[in-house]
Amino acid sequence: MLLGRHTHMRTGGNRTQTGLERSAYTLLSRLQMEGAMSIGQLSETFDLDVSTLNRQTAALTKAGLAERIPDPEGGIARKFRLTPEGAARLEDARSTSIRGLDEVLADWTPEDVAAFAGYLRRFNTDIERLGGRAWPRP
Repeated sequence: MLLGRHTHMRTGGNRTQTGLERSAYTLLSRLQMEGAMSIGQLSETFDLDVSTLNRQTAALTKAGLAERIPDPEGGIARKFRLTPEGAARLEDARSTSIRGLDEVLADWTPEDVAAFAGYLRRFNTDIERLGGRAWPRP
């Protein structure tokens, strides 16, 4: 809760200084890591309803941060991919988040940071295990 509050205050609310909402940041990050994805793939990845993802991807497309393309593998479902503008805004948002974490962890030893990262990994793994999913997700 406190980390979320720190990030929230540092970035001016629900949006980062680059204007990305949290849901946009999450979707754009995944598209950057995985490449083009369909609504069905995004639904499976995030365990979100298709209607929610339709609204979120429509907002990304309208803002010029993502675009719909034919499936590069020839499937019938259209896919979403990051635009250059989306990649730039994502990088700006990520840099802001990293600066915020650097500020919080400024007095931590490298060993403390490594232990914290290990506990976060374990925490995420156990949450996903309870939901029947692997972490990190494939």
